Amino acid sequence: MLAVTKTWPAEDVALLTDLGLTAFGENKEQEGAAKAAELAALRPDVAAQWHVVGRLQRNKARSLARWAHAVDSVDSVRLVDALERAASAAVDAGERTTPLEVLVQVSVDADPDRGGTPVDEVPALADRVADCAHLRLGGVMAVAPQGVEPREAFATVWEVAQGVRAAHAGAVTLSAGMSGDLEAAVEYGSTVVRVGTALLGRR
Repeated sequence: MLAVTKTWPAEDVALLTDLGLTAFGENKEQEGAAKAAELAALRPDVAAQWHVVGRLQRNKARSLARWAHAVDSVDSVRLVDALERAASAAVDAGERTTPLEVLVQVSVDADPDRGGTPVDEVPALADRVADCAHLRLGGVMAVAPQGVEPREAFATVWEVAQGVRAAHAGAVTLSAGMSGDLEAAVEYGSTVVRVGTALLGRR
């Protein structure tokens, strides 16, 4: 499970670590960077992993590479290239020692306003990530679009994920499902569900 902690303070994240959670999702780079630093001060013994789950502007890549474990919403070649440059610079500066994990976001309905990569373009984008020296292809991520029955959407995503895994053996993550549809996502092979509201309530 990925605990989505956007808009919630670092003090609440610290309480979640006391319950054994260590993986957290943030929508915005600036909020995530500040929260990661605050949590490190509040719980210095916790090795938290921070995931960026929202749409990311390329000019935020350099800052993100200093603190994030993963970007779960990669949807373009230009973003892949920006993240590769940023992760390389972060390694050279001694700011990180591991590749930046990447999930390719699948767009089930190909709506450009929602973010994500159209289904037929996912394999090529996954290949591009896999070719990068400082990125690690973790798998795929998807959000069931409004107006589409979740099981129908997740069935499509499962097929896409299987294709990526066939080409890249290490790309085993399928991040799908949120508080309202996680049962359907798990039914169709989700290995990571993103839970915010059911865990922390509504803001």
